[in-house]
Amino acid sequence: MSVSLTPSAAERVQSFLGKRGRGVGLRLGVKKTGCSGFAYVVSYADDIGAADVVFEDHGVKVIVDAESLRYVDGTEIDFARHGLNEAFKFRNPNVRGECGCGESFNV
Repeated sequence: MSVSLTPSAAERVQSFLGKRGRGVGLRLGVKKTGCSGFAYVVSYADDIGAADVVFEDHGVKVIVDAESLRYVDGTEIDFARHGLNEAFKFRNPNVRGECGCGESFNV
């Protein structure tokens, strides 16, 4: 089982946590929603729960709740800037399809 970060994503997380002044890493999860079934939920984690699984890549912790892990196992998280837009991007080998807007996926 693994979740990894590109150097760009790790740099973004480290920069944001530094500006924020607190936090232990990036929290990744999924929720049921959208036209394809699931959507990623990304936030900055202030703690690590007993049921969380922790991965570390490029010096950054990625915290995933046990329920979400089966949907995101093997995912690589990238951070991309396109003009004025910037966002985390996910390369998830479990995804079988995505909705047209790219906001949700199915496995």
